[in-house]
Amino acid sequence: MSEFYYGGQAVIEGVMMRGQQRVAVAVRNPEGEIIIHEEPLPPKIYQSQLARTPFVRGLVLLWDALVLGTRALMWSADVALEEENEDGEERKEGESVGFSGPVAWATIAISLAFGIGLFILLPTAVSYLLETWLNLPKLTSSFLEGVFRLLLFVGYIAAIGMMPDVKRVFSYHGAEHKTINAYEAGVPLTPTNVAAYSTLHTRCGTSFLLFVLVISIILFVPLQFDHWWLRLASRLVLIPVVAGISYEFLRFSTKHQHNSIMKILIAPGLAMQKLTTREPDLEMIEVGIAALLPVLAADGLDVPAPVTDLQPSIATASN
Repeated sequence: MSEFYYGGQAVIEGVMMRGQQRVAVAVRNPEGEIIIHEEPLPPKIYQSQLARTPFVRGLVLLWDALVLGTRALMWSADVALEEENEDGEERKEGESVGFSGPVAWATIAISLAFGIGLFILLPTAVSYLLETWLNLPKLTSSFLEGVFRLLLFVGYIAAIGMMPDVKRVFSYHGAEHKTINAYEAGVPLTPTNVAAYSTLHTRCGTSFLLFVLVISIILFVPLQFDHWWLRLASRLVLIPVVAGISYEFLRFSTKHQHNSIMKILIAPGLAMQKLTTREPDLEMIEVGIAALLPVLAADGLDVPAPVTDLQPSIATASN
């Protein structure tokens, strides 16, 4: 059985962590309490043969991570903003909030379409137009497509990173990385201990997306069709292939991250994470720890030390 890697993502005023059996989202509400939502992971996805098949497992887990991530993001906004319930009354402490529904699925679909349109199809369309208007060689067009795709990605991340609300999310992203780094180092999970660790991690989604963009440049080179619709369609068809290869490379790079050659290959991804993470404060790190503990417990794992200083401020929202 392959080694399992714990991880998650930042949400609004909180962190989501995923284990082998359960997912947990910890969010700090306006009163300063840490509200935790837990739910079991679908075994048909996480315990299936597809989830263990190389080059396929990345696509399976990527899709479910997108679903979980979007739903967790919506739930965190609900808790962080303390939205009113259906009767117009303020939600009571610890009361369960929504974690799914048509709105969540619509948001997932829109987000996926936006990402594919902006980072995959738009660079292809622009390079095709330049090739047609300027009579460029197809190899030059392919190179411009890849460069434009990378510049769009970096520019987009840099632009949203200047927004105050996004900066806080990026700080929670840093808290998530620090918590995972501390856990993998085997130290007691206290805020002070965790704070000493890096905000960068080799398995970060930022690195994964950068791998996707770079690998797509290589795979798209021979697919410079004369017809624009064939060119766009080829990009869409190859998205699962690119994602599968990128995920396997991400896992491989994690296992061999201390190799001198691998250090060079993963350096751009780690550098990109400096745009998507910020140094968190101790309260943010508390939230990261609070999200990780339930998934470790669900998998029957002992943490290095209990985090007793968190307990008075934690309420379970739903299970």
